Amino acid sequence: MKNYNNNSNPEFLNDYLVHLKVVKMLSERTIQEYYLDIRLFLKYICCMNYDIDLNIDDIDISGMTENDLKKISVSDIYNFIFYVSDERQNLDRARYRKVSALRSFFKYLSKTAKIIDNDPTKDLDIPVPKAALPKFLTLDESLRLLKSADTKDSKRDYCILTLFLNCGMRLSELVGINITDIDFYELRMKILGKGNKERMVYLNSACVDALNQYLEVRNNNPKAANEPALFLSNQNKRISKRRVQQIVEKSLTEAGLNGKGITTHKLRHTAATLMYQYGDADVLTLKELLGHVSVSTTEIYTHLNDNTVRNAIESNPLSKVKGGEKHDDDE
Repeated sequence: MKNYNNNSNPEFLNDYLVHLKVVKMLSERTIQEYYLDIRLFLKYICCMNYDIDLNIDDIDISGMTENDLKKISVSDIYNFIFYVSDERQNLDRARYRKVSALRSFFKYLSKTAKIIDNDPTKDLDIPVPKAALPKFLTLDESLRLLKSADTKDSKRDYCILTLFLNCGMRLSELVGINITDIDFYELRMKILGKGNKERMVYLNSACVDALNQYLEVRNNNPKAANEPALFLSNQNKRISKRRVQQIVEKSLTEAGLNGKGITTHKLRHTAATLMYQYGDADVLTLKELLGHVSVSTTEIYTHLNDNTVRNAIESNPLSKVKGGEKHDDDE
């Protein structure tokens, strides 16, 4: 959804997509999700207003006007939610996502673009879906995963798992790391998070050790000399997200931990859970460490000092696990 001048959209929708990209700095994936939800809603409105006898997915919304927007009521939105629930079998989380997209859209129309005077979503009352408990590895399972990956031939893979489990970074953040982002003097690393927002992640001794062992191998590869990326593929290019996912899947299988629904994002949950359960990291510190992008949350926790965040990393019970060490059951 990188073309924000789509002729099949009304102008106000294209303008909104630009707003999400430029002002809100949302990711392409999030913008695409918002776009699909809002486009479906507008098709539904056209279908209801003009009694169009077409499959809703085939309806053309390019001719919608600002006057059409001004006629939309909260009843229309409730009817739309009923439609996606009854006819498209959307579950509660999918319905709530659509409500969130519509709230954002109508807030833009009323507050920013000033196309409508009244926001029909302000009186919308939709129950928040019950949040599912995130899946994560226990401490013993995390140790097992690291031990399984700790071989002479997998310094890269071991380092990837170590950073996931100790720093709680996102997949896109890990793939985007450049060697110059790492400061071994200050023991920290620059991360580019959602919305192109930078933050610093502190490196505990396990991360430093894993990075040093991997960089020793990487630096001996002359074909990688001009590549800025930290983690490389076998073609000596920046490693792809999919390749990292495959590495994690393979490592979980070798550790006997496959089938538990663990993904790269669940390793992020694991890091946060371990620091919360075993360390002194409180919820506010974890929000800073994980780089959550909510403005209201940021206003609460940005005052936390660097030592608090550094201590959270050091409190991870995996912070002392280093590659190449003998394990008790190896003898």
